[in-house]
Amino acid sequence: MPAQSIWTLLSWGPDGWSDDIASGVLVTIVLALATLPIGLVIGFFVAFAKQHEEPSLRLAGNIYTTVFRGLPELVTLFLFFFGMPLLLQYVVRLFNPDATIDVNSFVAGMIVLSLIFSSYASEVFLSAFRAIPKGQYEGGYAIGLSKWQTIRLIILPQLIRIAFPGLENCWLSLLKDTSLVSVVNLAETLRQSGVAARVTKHSFLFYSVAALIFLLLAVLSSIATSSILRHLGRREAR
Repeated sequence: MPAQSIWTLLSWGPDGWSDDIASGVLVTIVLALATLPIGLVIGFFVAFAKQHEEPSLRLAGNIYTTVFRGLPELVTLFLFFFGMPLLLQYVVRLFNPDATIDVNSFVAGMIVLSLIFSSYASEVFLSAFRAIPKGQYEGGYAIGLSKWQTIRLIILPQLIRIAFPGLENCWLSLLKDTSLVSVVNLAETLRQSGVAARVTKHSFLFYSVAALIFLLLAVLSSIATSSILRHLGRREAR
């Protein structure tokens, strides 16, 4: 391929594909950032349930992680993307027989990625819970704190520091998993690169660009998380 044609294909404007790929990168980042807090909250409570004294909560937490860690991510995505509209349509038609339900690709992807991310994050949180000595709980109760105050003021800061390196790996996996949503027509990085590859017949070029973009996002994420971890260490030292 001539050098000029490469730069033309990667240029901005009507003759190039960089603007389309850039819009896909933005969707990838927004999807991952929207999924992250939901997955963290669900993962925390699943981990809390798995180490609770109540057997039913432990069972529910174990079933949750077994299901969403055991199913292939793509199968989970298809089940929710094609199954959720059927379920919602059945419920809505109980009240309005003429109603139709369409599930947005972004919303479906966010839900599925949140479930998958939370199932792995819960294992990280669970290990962090188990790493905190029971004396930390007893110390909180001894100075008059309630159970939730002890968790919020004493346990949670330690939990975040211990769990952070494992959660960083979960975040990197989440970034990569956003590419799965391309199969349900969400115009993220891989989807836009695939369209460019099919139209121009230069598959290697555009899939290489997609690979470099994901590598760049991973490097930037590692830099950011390392900075956050150093900040947590300095705060703990103070």
